[in-house]
Amino acid sequence: MSRSRLSLALGLTAAGGVGYYLYSAGGDPKVAQKKAEADAHRASAQFKSELPGRGEQAKKDVEKYGAEAGAKVDGALNKTQAELAKARQETEAYAKDAKAAALKKVDEFDRKVETEASKAKSGISSWFGGSK
Repeated sequence: MSRSRLSLALGLTAAGGVGYYLYSAGGDPKVAQKKAEADAHRASAQFKSELPGRGEQAKKDVEKYGAEAGAKVDGALNKTQAELAKARQETEAYAKDAKAAALKKVDEFDRKVETEASKAKSGISSWFGGSK
């Protein structure tokens, strides 16, 4: 029971169309086919006659939407570039601060090592009677 109702609706519509043309042709299938073809040709001609006017409008619409889309893309690109430049500046500032902090720690470590080395040197020198 899970069949699609679309196929049923399409089948009933097709049967109704065939029935309409057969009834209007008095039951003659060849006449019904000719009437159906004539109606299809008339609908196609009407659609084609309206299409050229719509074609120019569609072209204008496409150009308009293309320009809008281009402007949106350009705006997004500019915004992204600005954000990237800001992020680059922030990253460079952070890297500079991190480098300065690291160099400060290295300098502190060097001073501490030199101080301790000096103390150790004077301690060893005192073992051997040196003056420093």
